[in-house]
Amino acid sequence: MKYCKLCVLPDSRPNLYILSDGICTACYSKKNLKKINWNIRKTSFLKIVSNLKKKNNLYDCVVPVSGGKDSTWQIIEILKNNLKPLAFTYKPVLRTKIGQQNLDNLKKLGVDHIEFSISEKTEQKFLKKAFYKFGAVAIPMHMAMWNISFNLAKKFSVPYIVWGENSAIEYGGAKKDQNLKNLDNKWIKKFGINFGTTAKDWVDKDLTRKDMAPFFKDETKTKKNPKSIFLGDYFNWDPNKSFQVAKKNGFKSYKRISKTGIYNYADIDDDLISIHHYLKIYKYGFSRTQDNLSLEIRNGRMSRIAAIKILKKKKFLAPNGDIKKFCKFIKISKREFYRVCEKFRNKEIWYLKDNKWKLKYPIA
Repeated sequence: MKYCKLCVLPDSRPNLYILSDGICTACYSKKNLKKINWNIRKTSFLKIVSNLKKKNNLYDCVVPVSGGKDSTWQIIEILKNNLKPLAFTYKPVLRTKIGQQNLDNLKKLGVDHIEFSISEKTEQKFLKKAFYKFGAVAIPMHMAMWNISFNLAKKFSVPYIVWGENSAIEYGGAKKDQNLKNLDNKWIKKFGINFGTTAKDWVDKDLTRKDMAPFFKDETKTKKNPKSIFLGDYFNWDPNKSFQVAKKNGFKSYKRISKTGIYNYADIDDDLISIHHYLKIYKYGFSRTQDNLSLEIRNGRMSRIAAIKILKKKKFLAPNGDIKKFCKFIKISKREFYRVCEKFRNKEIWYLKDNKWKLKYPIA
């Protein structure tokens, strides 16, 4: 387990690579972004806008939104360019009060909006299976989000689906994944947090094909499928700047620090998010705090020394309240929850001493 010498991420993070000079692919991505002429990129986006306006579509693009800062920023950028978006939201199991407020605010900005709710029985079964099989709680949400947005665009003949940032750039990935111009099935399989699975992989006697209908992608052949693009390919994405724009347009953040990471404006729309990040500690030995601190380092707002000081003070804490809600939803005890978590603990990076688990390779 090695750490990038510029940020604080370890090479145990999925899809992140630390090269021979000790620098990770995410930091190299940031260096490359600084070389980009963003005025040229913006011009490329304006060409897409111009072509869309000529086509006289009912909707110019589908924009998947959670009500978070980034999706608020996406909608604002789309509206600034006088495009007609159709906003789509997958309704999470444990949406927070502030998440609902921000989603309501987003709708007030002037967009048509579709919210899709999955059958509670189906979601309960799917979540439980995903948790036991992969130690994951975000598979149903992401699978629904990727596929329903595509199906909606196809159904309404919408030419584009507009996503936010490319996680292959922000958190490290191969160059071909960073330079992707159309989000496709291969990218989703690698970065879509579905653990390489599709809906058909989950169909069995408990979850029938009809139960799983919302999670299937419409693969019927048509003359032209909707194209998926990242807005971050055309505008220099920065979580803090996205927040400032969203805040000016009614977005609310917590007064306290978020349950995950260091931001009070991120990961706040759904209580499952904290568990999603908590499980990474068992598997990969790093926390959401390291993701956030690394972004701050790359954006020049913090030194690596200051970030390490924060990490050494901050312990890996369990989001007990959210774990309780999750256990109630999938009908297991907290004791069973932690038993399953331990099943996914990576013994290559953890060791047991005095009845306590410790990282073999803590950041120095």
